[in-house]
Amino acid sequence: MKLDYLSEQIEFKERIGDMQTEIYGIATDSRKVRKGDLFVCYAGTNFDSHSRVFEAAEGGAAALVCEKPLECRLPQIIVGNGRAQIAKLARAFYGYADKRLKLIGVTGTNGKTTTTYMLAEIFKAGGHSVGVIGTLGISYGDKLISPELTTPDPIYLHSVLADMLKTGVEYVFMEVSAHALYFNKVDGLHFEVGIFTNCTQDHLDFFGSMQEYADCKKLMFADGRCGYAVINSDDELGIELLRTVGNAISYGIGNPADVFAVDIVEKLNGTTFVLNLMDELYEIKLNLPALYNVYNAMAAAACAKILGVKTATIAKGLKNLKKVSGRLEHVANFNGADIFVDFAHTPDGLEKSLQSLKKLCAGKLYCLFGCGGNRDRSKRPLMGAVAAKYADFCIITSDNPRFEEPFDIISEVEAGVKPFGTKYVTVTERDVATEYAVRLLEKGDILLVAGKGGEHYQEIMGIKHNYDDNTVIKKIIGD
Repeated sequence: MKLDYLSEQIEFKERIGDMQTEIYGIATDSRKVRKGDLFVCYAGTNFDSHSRVFEAAEGGAAALVCEKPLECRLPQIIVGNGRAQIAKLARAFYGYADKRLKLIGVTGTNGKTTTTYMLAEIFKAGGHSVGVIGTLGISYGDKLISPELTTPDPIYLHSVLADMLKTGVEYVFMEVSAHALYFNKVDGLHFEVGIFTNCTQDHLDFFGSMQEYADCKKLMFADGRCGYAVINSDDELGIELLRTVGNAISYGIGNPADVFAVDIVEKLNGTTFVLNLMDELYEIKLNLPALYNVYNAMAAAACAKILGVKTATIAKGLKNLKKVSGRLEHVANFNGADIFVDFAHTPDGLEKSLQSLKKLCAGKLYCLFGCGGNRDRSKRPLMGAVAAKYADFCIITSDNPRFEEPFDIISEVEAGVKPFGTKYVTVTERDVATEYAVRLLEKGDILLVAGKGGEHYQEIMGIKHNYDDNTVIKKIIGD
């Protein structure tokens, strides 16, 4: 592909050198540049990649996109914001594959993963070929790619979309994180439907305030990015969005909505309810517990209905979904007690999971959890308070301590537990903590192992060690 063509797909200030240069790839990391790549430079928060152009040139870069003219022999396209051009360049390089796919984006603090998997099952039930992109990885056809980021970086994202198109995928259900919106990762993409699940405290280490975080979520529905919007009417930001976003369908239980649920019956092995889908009634059976999965199902159903799926097919697809890895997943029964693994890593997420399990617990409710290192410290005592409020016994442990001392993190969590007087222990090593918790269980008890969900690692001092809650639990009980 000619550099001239790529330059015409973006906003540039100046072009220097031979625009007929052939481009064979795009790169933003000088260490990963291959021969013929277009190297995109930008001044980031902590690092300016303009300082790595000579390294990129030595690696075989054929041309540069940069924010200022550089003393380098390579052809250059000068732009105002290098980062903002990456998605545009990637779209063009991979042939605008996104235009020939039907994209559905899901944003929100919690519920994104489960909603995309519900949608995938619904559309598979309707005979369609689907792809899923999100926290658990990328899946389509017979391919399953391990996760790196909730929303992949643009170059990789568009390479995947191009391959999905090549393999016959029709619908792509993808999680769209606030970070992805902030960093322009999904610029240029048009979503047939954008879904908003909720907005609760998370990532304040990056965004600084809930207002800044919410403002990033709003970007999902700005500038015609979505043809239709499906919005939670029981969420504070959702209510605001419903006042301002066009072509919006609401879903909820507490406030009036276009899609709502009644006669909800929750059990440990699933949930049933009657769905009012824009005045069409249908009985729904989920294999997933918890009220928040009713919300996820309503969001998926509303989206599918907008896209022309029959209600009977929606119900079939929802019933077909047996589980979502690490999303309030029932992983074992031990001594007559039930053990669940959940990704809940925010105060709201943990509260909703514990609320649901508390209602269904005949014995004691145990909660094992931790908080990530080098992330929002303000949520640590909040999560401690939530666990202490609902659980009969808490086991506070490590959860990706990164470059922090695990004991320091645990101490900040403890500050939220202590005022409630709930019994608790602290055990730094997560596997030891898990075995301790499992050995406490008796008939009728429930243990929630929270925070990591479907993750397969524990990040300590910059190194990701193999670790999986599900595997550790099964090893403990001898399964």
